[in-house]
Amino acid sequence: MLSKTLPGTIPVTAQALPSWLTFLLALACGLIAANVYYAQPLIRLISVDLGLSLQAAGLIVTLTQLGYITGLIFVVPLADLIETKRLTISVMAVSILALIGAALATKAEGFLFACILLGLGSVTVPILVPHAAHLVAESVRGRTVGNLMSGMMLGIMLARPISSLIADHSSWHTVFIVSAAVMTLLAISLHFALPTRRPQGKFSYGHLLGSMLTLARQTPVLRRRAIYHFFQFAAFILFWTVTPLLLTGPVFHLSQTGVALFALAGVAGAIAAPIAGRASDRGWTKPATALGMLAVAIAFLITHIAEAGSPLALALLVVAAIMLDFGATATLVLGQRVIFGLGSEIRGRVSGVYMIIWYFGGALGSSVGAWAYAHGGWELASWVGLSLPVIGLLYFATEKE
Repeated sequence: MLSKTLPGTIPVTAQALPSWLTFLLALACGLIAANVYYAQPLIRLISVDLGLSLQAAGLIVTLTQLGYITGLIFVVPLADLIETKRLTISVMAVSILALIGAALATKAEGFLFACILLGLGSVTVPILVPHAAHLVAESVRGRTVGNLMSGMMLGIMLARPISSLIADHSSWHTVFIVSAAVMTLLAISLHFALPTRRPQGKFSYGHLLGSMLTLARQTPVLRRRAIYHFFQFAAFILFWTVTPLLLTGPVFHLSQTGVALFALAGVAGAIAAPIAGRASDRGWTKPATALGMLAVAIAFLITHIAEAGSPLALALLVVAAIMLDFGATATLVLGQRVIFGLGSEIRGRVSGVYMIIWYFGGALGSSVGAWAYAHGGWELASWVGLSLPVIGLLYFATEKE
């Protein structure tokens, strides 16, 4: 059952990781991923403070996503070349510096530059997840990935209410100061706890970058799974970029605390991660994928049932948030479970290709969402959001196996 022992004492292809290490890695995925999303519910506050227009406010999210994509292209492939712990701590150092820069920013240009670096420094998650997949047996890989993805999605979903509450009782600057301190403590913890792994490949950095394009072109299942989540994540980011503007605007008049409570309700969707992980281990990947896409589509549809601004409309928006988070989380876990079965020697690059494609979806969702809301309010933005999972479902219908 065990094939080799790493210097960090965790055996490669162990049946499962120790529970304490699984918890720490899931916590790390959540805390690191949260950095990309703290600013989402604070868009109006930050924009007013730094002099950004409503239409330009989407840049706060878009540039962070583009920074993340840059990291996926140029940093994540190094997981197949450089020892994992050293790479993890180095990338986290970039995020800590970016968080400090965002906290101290007094002008839009400085804050937006910090957003780019923050995205770049948050790619530790696609380094840690394939590393964890490498450490366990095939029979529990879906469950392990699901646990880490559950942590990541909880981090993404809790980032919004936490940042809203902190900003409501202090300032948006405090959000980034606190996160910088947390990241420092996490980096120290991972330094002592994370098992080391030295990749077996002897490729050059240039070869690794070039091979990512080859993998995308010659691996249909990787390409297909990434495109599925491209549309899911675009819809997810559009929803969470636009709803804070909707809720704090003239329709609902909610405070930042109200937005925090709304976002907290969406956290319920994170239960999809372990469910999807177990479904994939049982061979139910295809039907579970379809259900995840349908959940996101229905989420946008139900927001049109009640009169805008009514208590029922707000309640349906909460239900939509839960359904959307559930569907997007399920699709993510299912996709990663599939691609991590392609081979241990390429997991870093496969993870990078997968996330590059669907994070472009996130950049699309944030920019198009802000534009649509500025020109047509929730009516236009929600119909654009609905079109995304529908396109994904149409593409899914062409899957033959």
